[in-house]
Amino acid sequence: MPLTLKRPELSRTHNFIAGEWRDAVDGARYPVSDPASGVEFTSVPDSSEADARAATDAAHAAFDGWRERTARERAQFLKRWHAAIVANTEDLARIISREQGKPLAEARGEVAYGASYVEWFAEEAVRSYGDMLPALMPGKRMMAVKEPVGVVAAITPWNFPLAMIARKIAPALAAGCTVVAKPAEDTPLTALALARLAEEAGLPAGVLNVVSASREHTPATVSNWLADSRVRKITFTGSTPVGKHLARESAGTLKKLSLELGGNAPFIIFDDADLDAAVDGLMASKFRNGGQTCVCPNRIYVQNSVYDAFARKLVERVSALRVGPATRDDSQIGPMINARAVDKIERHVQDALAHGAVVLTGGRRLQGDGLDGPYYYAPTVLGDANRDMALFHEETFGPVAPLFRFESDADVLREANDTPFGLAAYFYSNDVRRIWRVAGRLESGVIGINEGAVASEAAPFGGVKESGYGREGSRYGLDDYQHIKYLCQGGLV
Repeated sequence: MPLTLKRPELSRTHNFIAGEWRDAVDGARYPVSDPASGVEFTSVPDSSEADARAATDAAHAAFDGWRERTARERAQFLKRWHAAIVANTEDLARIISREQGKPLAEARGEVAYGASYVEWFAEEAVRSYGDMLPALMPGKRMMAVKEPVGVVAAITPWNFPLAMIARKIAPALAAGCTVVAKPAEDTPLTALALARLAEEAGLPAGVLNVVSASREHTPATVSNWLADSRVRKITFTGSTPVGKHLARESAGTLKKLSLELGGNAPFIIFDDADLDAAVDGLMASKFRNGGQTCVCPNRIYVQNSVYDAFARKLVERVSALRVGPATRDDSQIGPMINARAVDKIERHVQDALAHGAVVLTGGRRLQGDGLDGPYYYAPTVLGDANRDMALFHEETFGPVAPLFRFESDADVLREANDTPFGLAAYFYSNDVRRIWRVAGRLESGVIGINEGAVASEAAPFGGVKESGYGREGSRYGLDDYQHIKYLCQGGLV
């Protein structure tokens, strides 16, 4: 059943370049499917290198005019855009649910979350302060000022099609940069709807440009931006292998990079934890968006003395989750994004069983009983997980919670850090000494302490190790779209 819109004009199916809605230069298009059914319901331009170049041309031409606007003018635009996003929450949520699959309640939450970044950076735009440096010699004035880096290429994933692109575009525009954006091939419609609202909010032509491309055409589209010296920054959220490729290929023009890459988050429950609170936190962090987030706990460590009690409480909660399409009001877990995602989940579960895991609940694909599509997987808890399993080393990116036993603090910290990734980590304890000791030793850019929902527009989000570098959100988020210029004036005596 289609998710109808109050404003059908927000469903855009053309690229947005230089303030115009355009087909791809060669007229190519690719289909967009509904994960709830697997049915193709529309198509969008399958952009090529020529379309990427046209978007860069537009952004480059608009840059000087946009950077010369006062910070207050840029802030006022962002405030109007924020108001437009909030006013169209229901339609945006329906677009997200249709192309990404998450339940409507979660999609509405994503709209509010993404809008919060637009509002935050509207406020930060007027607080981009430089410094007056103490003069070391008479007759000199020395200062440091912040300037926009230039044209920014934003490449975003499918799991949060509104929030991820909003938290990249908003600080770029606030800093005075112009943007070329490529949303994920599975979820282009949300980004195009945001562009439509930016147009309505009065954004000058060329300041924001959005092009869609299929999995096959994406490399050529992005490669154009990597090679073009006019693109001064790449901001990317996605896999670590792709992030490494972008870092290598952008070296030729020494672009500034923000990379939010893969994770392998541990979630640790110590024996002094409030088990009910820990279950609540795990449910919020693990099963949001069906487990398809980069900060989802991938390895749940439970101290042996409380393992059985925690497992019982968790299984009771997970087995009660309701799986269904966004069109059902009671849905809590939607479909996975595509066949590749379900196949990986199934491969991880079967590998875990082969290496000694036991299914405590779930552990299978779902179909029938109102689940018409092929991409549903039952929320799953696996007991007796160990480091020989693929899910210890790789993100599952699905609703699978494997439980690992541990004895001591030293053991679990060694295991938790035994990964090349370091995006997020979580732990539950009521011992204040343990809290500060563990928080200091976990190798992650984001840590939840007795808390499973850590995301906020006011907080710096990003990873360490092979989870990338750069920060999004907070006052630090604006810095990634600016460089510092040193000014020295002499002859003043």
